[in-house]
Amino acid sequence: MPQFATAQDQRYAQALMQPALIRIIDNIRKQLDDSDWQGRYRDDMRWPAEATAEQKQQYLALQEMLETATPEEHDQIQRTLAQLPTPEHIYVLCLTKQDAQQEINLWQLCYRLCSVAEDSSDPMTVDTSLLDLQQGDVDWIALDKKAQRLVANAFQGLA
Repeated sequence: MPQFATAQDQRYAQALMQPALIRIIDNIRKQLDDSDWQGRYRDDMRWPAEATAEQKQQYLALQEMLETATPEEHDQIQRTLAQLPTPEHIYVLCLTKQDAQQEINLWQLCYRLCSVAEDSSDPMTVDTSLLDLQQGDVDWIALDKKAQRLVANAFQGLA
């Protein structure tokens, strides 16, 4: 996760990330339809360095238990999970074309979409043109146009 220039930028990014992911995935689908690349998605987990093998195994087992837990069990499982190291989920688009393979980190692409400076190592400032601040909502048209351009550029940059 990037550093944010302000707490407000972090709140804006949180509001934009799900819509950004939706628009990125939709535009990837469109690009895949028009290209020779084949794509599949992979969910990787990056664990904190201090996480032990036992903690990782316990975390994964508890996550599975959540799917069928009663409301009372759910609360207890959530309390136990809160005490364990939590992995960072990394969503990756795996692309193949003949013998070529490429990977695109979808969260990084989403953060680039939400950022004013798409390729900066500085703390992130959110592109507020993607938000309708008066309505308190996402500007879906602006978000889609920017997502379309970013995804097209990502595909053009493939080897």
